[in-house]
Amino acid sequence: MKKKNILNLIRYYSEKNDLQFRNEAIEIARYFDQNGDHQLSEYIMSLLSDVNTFVPQSDSFESSFFKELSINSEPLPLPKQIADDIKGIINAVNHHVGINKFLFEGAPGTGKTESVKQIARLLDRRLYMVEISELIDSKMGQTSKNMVTIFNDINELPHPSKVLILFDEIDAIALDRVNSNDVREMGRVTSTMLRELDKLNEEVVLIATTNLYQNFDKALTRRFDSTINFDRYDREDLIEIAESILNTLLKKFKSAGRDMKLFKKIIGNMETIPNPGELKNLIKVSLAFSDPNNDFDYLRRLLQTTQNLSEENELNELKKMGFTVREIELLTGVSKSQVARELRGE
Repeated sequence: MKKKNILNLIRYYSEKNDLQFRNEAIEIARYFDQNGDHQLSEYIMSLLSDVNTFVPQSDSFESSFFKELSINSEPLPLPKQIADDIKGIINAVNHHVGINKFLFEGAPGTGKTESVKQIARLLDRRLYMVEISELIDSKMGQTSKNMVTIFNDINELPHPSKVLILFDEIDAIALDRVNSNDVREMGRVTSTMLRELDKLNEEVVLIATTNLYQNFDKALTRRFDSTINFDRYDREDLIEIAESILNTLLKKFKSAGRDMKLFKKIIGNMETIPNPGELKNLIKVSLAFSDPNNDFDYLRRLLQTTQNLSEENELNELKKMGFTVREIELLTGVSKSQVARELRGE
């Protein structure tokens, strides 16, 4: 520990800067822990757990356990059944009857986290994500103490009705207590979270997401008012979502041309259409890597990325996939007349 740590503590205390004071104290606790003085480190952390770590003079807060997420206004394409569930959450919160804890489960890239951002926007709430990596501690029992600290901080918020808390990928702390590798430690953490969820301020909205719902602790699942399944996309949903993603991205890529019929054919010819997260990356990369002097180069790149076409028989393969002569010309750069001749076998 350096002299500046002590000076910073005094300065932050005199300035009533609670956030920086806490962060500096945590750094000091880590220093003692790394140097073998575990008891003193734990004592400092226990003192901090009894202190409101948020800055009361501001509507915003952050600490070592939280970070604020920006909320964009871009449209979020979702299947109707999932979109209806999101509307249901908005309605439930606005009824003010204490329904405020939700669990989103589904594979990566299905829109769980993006949906949380949209909910925060629609409810006009600040969105804060719990830093799971900061929460988990290798020292026995410390993760449970951190969990208590987090919920104490949440319950002492000056404006709870203006906050949405996200536990993103909560799997790391909420897997089944029976099947986890460290049964006792995970049991303590999960049991702590069960108690803290029961005491959560009803004005705060809390949403957790998981990719591993099948391993999720069932007692913890029951603490949530509703569980939303995001694995409900069929091929038609994904094709429509791909079209929506492209329409949004084309506003940024002014040089790119628009041919939705051809684009949907390319997506529809994919053997397996990926979830929206991966789908967005595929389309964005195709646009980003495209030749700005070729309006439809991004479609050619998208086709090459999603299909394993042979160079020798490419034109015939494209015809079998349902592409017209004009579309094949756009995708390959081969003139219509040459495409027609090769398809006739001339």
